[in-house]
Amino acid sequence: MVTAPLAPATIPAGIRIYAIGDVHGCDDRLAAMHAAIAADLAEYPIDHKLLIHLGDYIDRGPDSASVLDRLSRPIAGAPDLAVANLMGNHEDMLLNALASNNRAEARHWLDNGGGETLASWGLSWRDPPSAWAAGIPPTQLGLLRGLEVVHRVGGYVFVHAGLRPGVPLLQQTRQDMLWIREPFLSFEGTLPAVAVHGHTPTHAPCVLAHRIGIDTGAVLGGPLTCAVLEEDRVAFLQT
Repeated sequence: MVTAPLAPATIPAGIRIYAIGDVHGCDDRLAAMHAAIAADLAEYPIDHKLLIHLGDYIDRGPDSASVLDRLSRPIAGAPDLAVANLMGNHEDMLLNALASNNRAEARHWLDNGGGETLASWGLSWRDPPSAWAAGIPPTQLGLLRGLEVVHRVGGYVFVHAGLRPGVPLLQQTRQDMLWIREPFLSFEGTLPAVAVHGHTPTHAPCVLAHRIGIDTGAVLGGPLTCAVLEEDRVAFLQT
């Protein structure tokens, strides 16, 4: 585990948060990360703990179906670990394609790695979108449709992409929380809470006064990163 020099916000005493960045079909990395979290909890037990997945479970990587299947089950080695699964922009693109049954919407998703996800279910991009929903396991489809967009704990807000500066938390748009980059990334002021996010890959976790970015490009050859937040501390697990 790597500890950052300073946490930009705090978690209430007695609670530990694990937050995992963009997986993008890298099920082997996710399995290793879940094992690392279970080992961390065995070594440093705590009564109240929560694992938050920050979205982008699918597309581009080799096994999106297995990632979604893993997210549908209790965490191996830590069955009492509570889990919150957030929506990423890639899940949003898939759901839009399924809901609209529209080739234009489907093309937007396919151009961003959807073909690999369909292949992991044994489906073809040549099939009409109406056939895709029938081929997705119901448990996985239910998980996708039930994803949260934002989750708040203490001084942190957990969201896939980020927040728009100058907008109260309850007025943030779904579009921004799933897709924003600028002006969020380079912002130098304060937000309603410190955002813990993925979406924009970097070589290492980014800890700033207004955000903690933990997409370290697992599907691009980088590690999968998990931020560990407890009281006024932040540390990182990587697999």
